[in-house]
Amino acid sequence: MAERVALYLQDAHPLRDAIEYVQYAEARGFEAVWQAESRLVRDAIVPMAAYGATTKRIKIGSGVVNNWTRNAALTAATFLTLDDLAPDRMILGIGAWWDPLAANVGIKRDKPLLAMREHITVVRDLLAMKNVTFNGEFVKVNGIELDIVHGRREPRNVPIYIGATGMKMMALAGEIGDGVLLNYLVSPAYNATALENLEKGAKLSGRTVDEIDRPQLVVCSVDSDRKKALDGARKLVTQYLGQQPHIMKASGVSSEVLDEIHQVLTWPATEEQIERAMELVPDEVVQLITASGTPDEVRAKVREYISAGCTCPVLYPLGPDVRMMIDTFAQDDIA
Repeated sequence: MAERVALYLQDAHPLRDAIEYVQYAEARGFEAVWQAESRLVRDAIVPMAAYGATTKRIKIGSGVVNNWTRNAALTAATFLTLDDLAPDRMILGIGAWWDPLAANVGIKRDKPLLAMREHITVVRDLLAMKNVTFNGEFVKVNGIELDIVHGRREPRNVPIYIGATGMKMMALAGEIGDGVLLNYLVSPAYNATALENLEKGAKLSGRTVDEIDRPQLVVCSVDSDRKKALDGARKLVTQYLGQQPHIMKASGVSSEVLDEIHQVLTWPATEEQIERAMELVPDEVVQLITASGTPDEVRAKVREYISAGCTCPVLYPLGPDVRMMIDTFAQDDIA
């Protein structure tokens, strides 16, 4: 088994099944589970509470909530409550959300770096059981604290990880985060730029990049039938090629492939367009930005991410056999 390995869940499985997967991952030695929250579907907090109530050891992170839709005081109170349920096991993963979804619900994401800095500053002070007054541009609080009448009043151990994609946010994570949650669907080589910017930020707070934890989401499609595994990841890869061409180009996907896909896909893409575009995505591109294929191929790819600076692979299972993926990493030393 890897020294550190984690599970990532979105909304592909019924929540009760997800609970069973988390219990199974805990039993097989996984360090953590990260619960997604991005689209307007499954929120992160309810599943995190369910996982906390039904496990004993595994750490539980939000992967990620955003700093726009929750007031900083509510974020702190929420993670205080989760920590009451599973002490010292909760991780606040937080990101800057994305457009057009944010704009479509009436949020204008001006100055995302400043907004993130203010939110984290206040949340961290509240979880440290401080009385907080803060008059920022985005966060304004006056003489508030986590008003615990019954229960533990000591400072809470809730690490804060920034889900960063852009390099300015990456530097901010290095400066003020306990860790960074690195994104998926990038090639291992793409991490080099991320680490450079983490280092820049870390230096501002008198730290080195080695003091910043760096778990990374890794799309994982594993099957003894190689074609079945690759096809299982191809749809997600195709959608991402259409939505994030700049990241794909930086990861080494050729301009020719990207141009062909963009001639087929519009935004938002229809199911028919996605199916047509999938035919244009070669196996090599699928394996460039995901850990897909046979168990040996998948383990080898995850080793590449670790060699490129990931401290804990956070495996996002595609396909119905989540336990097979867990077993693939529980039984093998990938470090």
